[in-house]
Amino acid sequence: MPAPVSKPDDPALLRIEGAIATITLNRPAAFNSVNLAIAQKLEQLAAYIEGDDAIKVVVIEGEGRAFSAGGDLQTIGAAAEANTVTPVVGELLKHYHAFIEILRRMPKISLSSVHGSAAGAGMGLAFVTDLCIAADDAKFTPAYAKIGVSPDGGSTVGIVGTVGSRRALQIFLAEDNFTAQQAYEWGLVVKTVPATELKAETRQLAERLAQNPPAAIAGTKSLVYAAANTPVKQQLDAEEHKIIMAMNTEEFRLAVKKFTSKSK
Repeated sequence: MPAPVSKPDDPALLRIEGAIATITLNRPAAFNSVNLAIAQKLEQLAAYIEGDDAIKVVVIEGEGRAFSAGGDLQTIGAAAEANTVTPVVGELLKHYHAFIEILRRMPKISLSSVHGSAAGAGMGLAFVTDLCIAADDAKFTPAYAKIGVSPDGGSTVGIVGTVGSRRALQIFLAEDNFTAQQAYEWGLVVKTVPATELKAETRQLAERLAQNPPAAIAGTKSLVYAAANTPVKQQLDAEEHKIIMAMNTEEFRLAVKKFTSKSK
């Protein structure tokens, strides 16, 4: 299956460099807010990345001044006025949530690279990825409660699993916004860097992650996400299965030979 060809006016762009794929949210005039077109494109790009065995890491970034302002309130507001919220938002979230599902299940590491504002579903996207790196001046805005709605776009999936229920309730109901430093202290961001260094630091981290063999990435991600809700015996059996699978790869055999030769 050939890689999708990105055109400059596509709502999301795909760039592949070696083992690293980069998805760029590309609605800068709308602060990369999520409408149906971008949701459909994101689902398409994620499906391709999931099926490409050569890709180990996917980076998600935003074009322009913001990472993402969340759901497109112009579209959603018009639907509310026309009493068509259920079909309009239902169709939007069908594709956007399918994109999130692929990110979480794919045997690859997803890394969000956040600058400017990440609000609502944009904040959710930043933290539903496996890891997040942020510019030190980035700002995260829950936004949901202020407009009288509950979270979507994977927001509770990524945040609750990281910070727990009490901190999540604080974030969604008691915080107008919070800084990259706070997100780092709460474990939501792996590191903060100067805004001018974000692209270079993101690339460096992505390259570091891509050095891991595919079996290590796939097995570790699967086990980590299953651990919280899996009985101990079942989790231990899964650990056994995954590590034996990884030990039957050429990457493991070469790594062990290299390690044992050094220890002699």
